[in-house]
Amino acid sequence: MGQLRVGIYPGTFDPITNGHVDIIGRATRLVDRLVIAVAANPDKGPMFNLQERVEMIQEQVALMRNGDGSHIEVRPFDKLLMHFVQDLGATLILRGLRAVSDFEYEFQMAGMNTRLDPNVETIFLMASERQQFIASRFVKEVARLGGDISHFVPPEVAQRTARKLAQQDRRFA
Repeated sequence: MGQLRVGIYPGTFDPITNGHVDIIGRATRLVDRLVIAVAANPDKGPMFNLQERVEMIQEQVALMRNGDGSHIEVRPFDKLLMHFVQDLGATLILRGLRAVSDFEYEFQMAGMNTRLDPNVETIFLMASERQQFIASRFVKEVARLGGDISHFVPPEVAQRTARKLAQQDRRFA
């Protein structure tokens, strides 16, 4: 048997959206082991802390494939992505693209990563047609303004988001 294909799907996932879930499901067909790498990324000022984001993704992974997420792992990281990739012995980075506007940034990042380690490939997966417009930052904005996010995120994530916003409202009241 050949070497396992280990892929990393990195992101902030603040919060995880239906678009992310779609990419995760499709990525599992490309690799033997998928590690969803949740970036600490405090500079982005996430709504959810790192542990909450990891938990939300773990909940979704548990629901995938009738609860069998055995070849999918969720791990937080707070270092250079390429160091994380190398630590896990991965050879693929999987990135989702929603629109042409994503491509320029992702193309530059892939080029930088290739310079850091030419043995690691970056694979781009286009978002499904129904998910192309979904971005975590828009989901948070809609939720903060009282809009319905149930079409953009899994039900558990919509509930967590509502609870998080209610907690914030109580703190600022």
